[in-house]
This record gives sequence, C-alpha cells and structure tokens, in this order.
Amino acid sequence: MGPPLLKATTMQFLHNDLGYRKEGEIVEVSLASAANVRLMDSSNFSAYRAGRQHRYYGGYVTRTPWRHPIPSSGHWHVAVDLGGHAGRVGASVRVLPGILPTAREPSLSSVPSLYQGRSDAPPGSGMYEEDREYDVFISHASEDKDEVVRPLAHALSAAHLSVWYDEFELRIGDSLRRKIDKGLATSRFGIIIMSDTFFKKGWTNYELDGLVTRANTGEQVLLPIWHNVTKKQVIEYSPSLADKLARSTATHTVEEIAAEIVEVIRSRS
Repeated sequence: MGPPLLKATTMQFLHNDLGYRKEGEIVEVSLASAANVRLMDSSNFSAYRAGRQHRYYGGYVTRTPWRHPIPSSGHWHVAVDLGGHAGRVGASVRVLPGILPTAREPSLSSVPSLYQGRSDAPPGSGMYEEDREYDVFISHASEDKDEVVRPLAHALSAAHLSVWYDEFELRIGDSLRRKIDKGLATSRFGIIIMSDTFFKKGWTNYELDGLVTRANTGEQVLLPIWHNVTKKQVIEYSPSLADKLARSTATHTVEEIAAEIVEVIRSRS
C-alpha cells in the first residue's frame, strides 16, 4: 500500500528542499508545535504546491522529533503546514545517515596480500582493480555534475549497478589517463552526457573516441543523454551520435532517465 493520497488547498507552508538523498537516509523534523508534515518527491511536491492531488509520507505530527527513512534515492522535499488553520509554524529539518549494514568479517580471499596488490573496490567485495568490470561508464563535463551527472551516478549505484564515475573511482595520486582507459575498456555500457560544455572539452572528446571505438566493435552500447542542447548542435558535433536514440533532460527527469537505463542494462544482462 502506498503513501496517502490527498488534495491540498492553497495555504502557507514551510518548505525544505532536501536535494538528492540516498535511500535509507533518515529525515528528522523537529516542531515547535503539532503540525502536518509531508515528505515528498519532486513531482508530488509540485502537485502539493499547486493544490493538486499528491502522495506523501507523514501526516499530523504531535510528538517531536519526527523521523522517516528516505523511501528511494532521488530528489526529496519536506513541507510543514497547519492545514489552513491560523497560527505559526516552527520547524527545523535535518538528514541523518541511515543504519549501516551488519558488520561481518571479510573472507580470506578478499584480504590483500603482497601478491594480490591493492584493491580500490569496497572492503570485503573480493574485487581487485585488475579484475573489476563496470556496468556503465559515465562521460561528462565537470560543469554538468551538480545538475545531472552526480544524481544520475548515485541513482544507478543505488540500483546496484557498478558505475565508473570519476568521484567514485579517482583517488589522490591516481593516473587520470590510466583510470579512464581502464574504465573505458571494462564497461559494458557508455553514458554520454552531451552538453554545450561537453562539446568543448578535451577529456570528453578523448573518452568519446574510446566509447565510439568499442561501440563500433560491438563491445559496448552507447546511451546518449542530451542536456540543454538541440539536435542541430548534436549534428554539428557528431552526425553519427545524432542518429542514436537518446534521452533529454528537457523532457525527462534524472530519476526517469536513471530508471530507464537500469531497465535497459538489466534486460541485456
């Protein structure tokens, strides 16, 4: 059974934009007095603000603080109101880390030795850099990280895909070229965040050359995403890429694009 469905009326409310949050993180709301508390994703918050039907997590809270886990990774909002009644609303909101999984001893096969070398994979995974493969490689311009790339990478990772994304993989002292080459060579799918900035970058062109080469040999599948660009711009940059089926951030949310990518990758596994 899903969260309650309600039609809002125009009223004053306190709004806290939580931004991108991971599934399992805890939202904590402290109230000065009893009030309605709603935890909503972006689409339902827009409906709530416009006075339309919407779904939410929460209700009329009389005991403070109120806590609720983030149901799924994505962009979330908290709204606090008095339901149209007179009075003042006082509230503070913060996000707490979720409960960590139960600790366990790593298997002997996952412990690095002088012969096995070091691992950049999560502890206990038993996966070493030389053997690691990725479901997807994300090629992008750094200027697009906040708006598109970081939320997309976290959404794919939350869906248990192995993602080569520079913030996940690069450490101080790493060779940028070697790391990128490794990611390009061991990824089954290549996501290209095509933007005006992407077209002008040197590193993105280097990555794109590698992705196209592997796609032409059938070793990799390209998944283009258009961000604030027109088809004319894409054609001028690369006519062959303009012919590929793509998704645009102008018509789809990052969450919708991530869900579709997850479905495509799993269907081909």
